[in-house]
Parts: sequence; C-alpha cells; structure tokens
Amino acid sequence: MCFWVNRAAAQLPAKQVRPRIVITADPELDDNNSLIRFLLYSSDVTIEGLVYASSQFHWKGDGKGTRWYVPGREYSRFGLNLCPCESWRWAKDERFIHDAVEAYAKVYPNLKVHNPNYPTPEAMKAKIRYGNIDFDGDISNDSPGSDLIKTLILDNKPGPLFIAAWGGHSTIARALKSIQEQYEFTTGWEALKEKISRKAVLLPSGDQDDTYALYIKPNWPAIEYRQFRGGPNYGYGAQLRASQENAGYLTASWMKEHVSSRGPLGRLYRVWGDGKQMVKDDKLDYFGLAGYTSDQLKQMGYVVWMPVQAPGSWLGEGDNPTFMNMLGNGLRAYEAVSYGGWGGRGDASQERRSVSFAPADTSAQGMITALSTMNSETNRDANGVAYPNFFPQAQRDFAARLKWSVTPAYAGANHAPVVRMEGPLQVLASAGEKIRLNGAVSDPDKDKVSINWWQFQVGTYPKQVVIVNSTPAQAEVQIPADALPGQTIHLILEATDRGTPALTSYQRVIITVRDKR
Repeated sequence: MCFWVNRAAAQLPAKQVRPRIVITADPELDDNNSLIRFLLYSSDVTIEGLVYASSQFHWKGDGKGTRWYVPGREYSRFGLNLCPCESWRWAKDERFIHDAVEAYAKVYPNLKVHNPNYPTPEAMKAKIRYGNIDFDGDISNDSPGSDLIKTLILDNKPGPLFIAAWGGHSTIARALKSIQEQYEFTTGWEALKEKISRKAVLLPSGDQDDTYALYIKPNWPAIEYRQFRGGPNYGYGAQLRASQENAGYLTASWMKEHVSSRGPLGRLYRVWGDGKQMVKDDKLDYFGLAGYTSDQLKQMGYVVWMPVQAPGSWLGEGDNPTFMNMLGNGLRAYEAVSYGGWGGRGDASQERRSVSFAPADTSAQGMITALSTMNSETNRDANGVAYPNFFPQAQRDFAARLKWSVTPAYAGANHAPVVRMEGPLQVLASAGEKIRLNGAVSDPDKDKVSINWWQFQVGTYPKQVVIVNSTPAQAEVQIPADALPGQTIHLILEATDRGTPALTSYQRVIITVRDKR
C-alpha cells in the first residue's frame, strides 16, 4: 500500500535513532575525504567528538626537539631511513578537521533546508579536540581529546557510545587508562568496568599504533571491537578492479560532476591529480601530482605503491566502513555488528567479547599487499556469505547530499523515499506459520518509487525463504517448517525513487522463530 504524506513528515523516518559517535582521525588524505562524507551524514548521528589523533603514519612531535623512532615503521623502509625524527608527516598547524567543519558551516543553511536534523556549525566546532598526537602510540599523558572521550564513556546517557579510530587508538587508550588509574582500586571498579565494556563500541580502521593490541585488548577484553568485511570498497584503489556496476561512480567525470565541483565541501575533497598535499614535500603523498608516470614519480623520490590514475578520479575514503552502518537508511546496521549495511558486516562473535587481532599494516608496502588481496576477493562478508552490492546506492546518496549543500531550495534536489512498517520491526513467528508484513512507502518529492522485498542473508536461519507480494509494499512469508526456535530471518523492504540521482531507503524486519504453541 502506498500513500502520500506531507513534506515535513516525509523527510525523516519516525522515531529515528541517532547513534552517539566520536570520530578520531589522523591527517591522512582519505581521512579527510571520509570526514567530508561523515559531516554530510551528521543529520543521522549524534556527534560527540571530532578528535585529532596520531598513528604510526602521522604524528606531530612535542615541539621540544624530542626525536622518536619505533622499529619497522614506514620511515625506515623503502630506503627512506628518515627517523629518529621530531615529527612524521604532520603539517605545521594541522587543522584538517577545522577546515572541514568550517566548510560545513558555509553550506549549513542549505543542508538545513533539506534535513532539519543537521547540527549547527557552533555545536560541531564545540566537539573538536586535539588528542594524543605528539608521538606514535604514546599514552603516557592525558590530552583534551582523551579527556573528552573519558567524560563521554563515564556519562550516564543511555545506549552505546561508538568510538571510531581512523588513525591510531592512543587517544582512546589514554581515556581508558585514565579511568583505570582513577578507579581501579575502588570498591566499585568491577561494576564500572563492566558498565564501560557494555557501553563502549570501538570502530577501528585497524590498529595503527599498536595501542589496541598492547593496552586496550589486554585490559578491556570485553569492549566490543567491530570490524567489517564484504561491504563496498571505499579505499585507495577501489577503481582498480571495480565491477562494471561500480566503475562509473569512480571516474573523473562522475567525481567532478557530483563531488569535487560541489561547493566548499567538494573543493576540500581530495581526488587524483588535484595539486594538493596534506604535508608539503611528503614523499609518500604523490596523489595530487598530475602529468607524471609512476616511474617519473619514483625518480623524483616518491614511494609509489599504487599506479597513477586519471586526474580528477576517485582517490579514497578508507575509513567509511566505521560509520556507514550508523546511517539512518532503515537497515538498522548499527544495532549489531552481524546485521550488515553500507559499511559491510562483521562476525557475530565480535559482539561484546574479545576477538582475535593482528595489527593492521597500512604502510605503503602493506597497502600493496592489501590491494592485491582485495582485488582478488569476491564481495563476501566476514562469514563468507555473498554480500549485496550497496556501492551505487551509497555513492548516489553521497552525491545527493553534496547537491543539498549547494541548493537553497528544497525542490531543487532529490530526497530519499520514506519506508515504514505498519507494525513492529521485531516479529515472533512459529515454524510453518504464514505471516503478513505491511509496509508503507512514500516519496517527499512525489517521484515514482520502485519497491522490492528481499532476504538479507545475515540471519541465523541459513536457507532462503519464499516472499510473496500481495501489493508492492505488502508481503506474505511462510516460515519454513525446518526453522528452529531462536533462529532469525532478516527481510528488507527496499524503495528506490526515480529522482536524480536515484535514491534508496530500506526497512529491516527481523523474524525470530519461537517454539510452536
């Protein structure tokens, strides 16, 4: 059944949950790009912190002439031999987070027209902190960033606190260590530790400074550590082996039309050959140089670990998987790591328990190996299940939000359909029972909408179920006779409009098999 609703009601799903999230990021160029996308989805989340972080690839130094060296880091590879040194790949007065938020402030009046939940620039600026940025993996002292994270971890607000580590974990580790030092020998320590372990959820881009492996995991083993696989490839080199369906969204022409030409945020976004460097004369950042072959760049002293691409084309947003499951698109992927969404899916064994871990190698040589592995993989999640290709939907949605940022009139841009269920999103049913699911789809721009029901193969019932449509948004499902009590079946009501660009929304319904009455 379809029906129209007024524009104000159609803009947002009813009772939309906005997960609390802290972003910690080092000044890698793909962090810059991920941050721009993230700010465009600040309407979908509650941003609690935007924190500068160090990593083994970027650290500021203490400004006192202290020289730092950790064996095996990238500065001792590729014939560089540049450290011990006072700083590594950190620009003087680094402020890429500030730059992005200031660009957001310029377009906020337009964004607010298209979605009233965008936070004010002032609220966003108030969340910026510098974390433990002096040295790679140094958690010896508190910082404004660790103090903020500590306060958030200790507050009594309901629900999880998601903490994304786009660089190293040192600021997060310092926050936890400060709590441990303050409360470890008090009578309430065990209860507090259990509360924090239930509340904090880490969203890592690997362990880029070894502090997860060396401090957090040994001391806080019950903190959930979500790692995602199988979802869209947002990283460096996504275009190298992109499918035909995805390749068009990575080209120079598409990126120029939909991203890099779109106002202040688009201008900050990094693409191949854009003439920029995060740090002047950084020999590992050759991506902004145009007109040179890989061999010529090597002769100029650059460490070339990925072949040069067409100027203006996709460069990378490698940290996207940490937050793309937080979005309010109806997939509800933030609820559990095993649910899956636009950021991929993790193994259910990660939830609220420790996981096996090997520190990520995102150095140049490590990237070469990762690209080789990535390009040979099929699109499968952490459980080996074939995963839906969400990349076109994610890219079109990103493009639409960038258009919002430069469009002052609501009617001048497209907006996603609204998908609702007339009934609960968690359903109990017995094996052999037939149930009816009633959905409702509308479009705020009155575009025609294509509607589809499908089974997301992430539930614990391992087989396919039969979905029969009585109308496009209504479906009947026969619960298989061999389904066991406690098994789950995830069904998705998907709606895609015919606007420009075409936008997709979802609603997930989870059926849990109960004992027969």
